[in-house]
Amino acid sequence: MCTVCGCGEGESRIEGEHDHALDHSHQHSHEHAHAHDHGHQHSADHSHGHQQDGDHHHYGHGPAHAHAPGMSQSRMVQIEQDILGKNNEYANANRGLFARKGMLTLNLVSSPGSGKTTLLTRSLQDLKDDLPMAVIEGDQETSNDADRIRATGVKALQINTGKGCHLDAHQVGHALEHLAPQDTSVLFIENVGNLVCPAAFDLGEAHKVAILSITEGEDKPIKYPDMFHAADLLLLNKIDLLPYLEFDVEKCIEYARRVNPGMQILQVSATTGEGMEDWYQWLRLARQSRLIGFRPAAEQTAQAEPA
Repeated sequence: MCTVCGCGEGESRIEGEHDHALDHSHQHSHEHAHAHDHGHQHSADHSHGHQQDGDHHHYGHGPAHAHAPGMSQSRMVQIEQDILGKNNEYANANRGLFARKGMLTLNLVSSPGSGKTTLLTRSLQDLKDDLPMAVIEGDQETSNDADRIRATGVKALQINTGKGCHLDAHQVGHALEHLAPQDTSVLFIENVGNLVCPAAFDLGEAHKVAILSITEGEDKPIKYPDMFHAADLLLLNKIDLLPYLEFDVEKCIEYARRVNPGMQILQVSATTGEGMEDWYQWLRLARQSRLIGFRPAAEQTAQAEPA
């Protein structure tokens, strides 16, 4: 967990906010949870100005990490529970917003080098004329991936996490205020490349989608079981390289199903396009399921008004 790995020792920034930090800087070693200072005072116990106003969630600028070297194990566990509890509050608010707007939100998780951004940009390019889409892009530094995504014509917003090793629900909620995706869109959240911490942080998404490249080895599902247990879909990527690598596809699938028997697994190549239509069909079906019972905001308001 992030109290022991050092995650959060720095500022996470949302693109376009210049020097406004989403998170505060941990440049001290004493124990703390959520107290911070951005030029104004807030309590460590409140929700960082997180209020609901229609579909607008005011997240303000607040942390979701703690770092306290030398802390006792019991205190560390308590802070981890507090962090995840606070994160889950933000995640539930995000989930409510997604439901009201009829949005399908997917949390894309993988290790670095899995081909996640290439797969995403190909998906956006192929589907942009059929589906409304938007992207929240998470990286420690640079906007390179967000720039690649915007080149497809799809709206994207970059979050740089600094030393943070994952996105959290607070950051996503704050980014949503700026990105303002349209109703019924598919929102892709490309998480920081990491198979550990993102497994524990609910962002309010409908599904976690794990991307695993065959260049990484077939044992990743049993080496990082929490991530593959949390994912509903596994995209086994770069299968065009199978003739050149020693990779046992069946063994990888066996390991994944050992960790998560209900996981769906699709074999794809973002380079050649092999298997991508199966992924697109999964997306379309997931979106259709999301839209069942959805009513536009105008209809909801009209029904709520007295006759």
